[in-house]
Amino acid sequence: MPDGRMPALLRTCAVLHEHLCPRQVLGVRMGMHAAALFDLDLPQSGKRLLTIVETDGCFVDGVAVSTGCSLGHRTLRWVDYGTVAATFVDTHTGDAVRMHPSPSSRELAQRTVPDAPSRWHAYLEAYQVIPVADLLVIERVRLADSVETLVSSPDRRATCESCGEEIFNGREIVVDGRVRCRRCAEPSSSYLR
Repeated sequence: MPDGRMPALLRTCAVLHEHLCPRQVLGVRMGMHAAALFDLDLPQSGKRLLTIVETDGCFVDGVAVSTGCSLGHRTLRWVDYGTVAATFVDTHTGDAVRMHPSPSSRELAQRTVPDAPSRWHAYLEAYQVIPVADLLVIERVRLADSVETLVSSPDRRATCESCGEEIFNGREIVVDGRVRCRRCAEPSSSYLR
């Protein structure tokens, strides 16, 4: 069962997002469970937890509020897979877990709150009380890159030899002996044309 911190986290999330929705609840639940798995006191004030989310939107607000991870503190990363999922990484040990809602979570929510005015309301209420073991799929995973590579060094800087822009945190790529930013080195992966 969720612990007593959840109502306060959900209130904070609702203020941040200007309302509360089911995906925010999922984000809060995932963040809280990551804290329990790694025996961390969250929301964090340091950088012990790194979180990689696989979609943008309200879900991420729930994750950020519950974990204290943020883009500005370089403890929150976004990869656009379009899935409500997150990988939580203990930067001290390298241990990582990936979580996403169970395929049966929506059906279970409707059974949990059968008198809800709508499916959306059923999800909103039920996601707060369904046991984690039934709500989430949790798997231990290994990162493709080391924690050190993901975190990098905040004082590391380079200059792209193609566009002249400054590159932070060791994200430069060397192509044919020339330092390049990712946009110049891999134009097909850019969001710009």
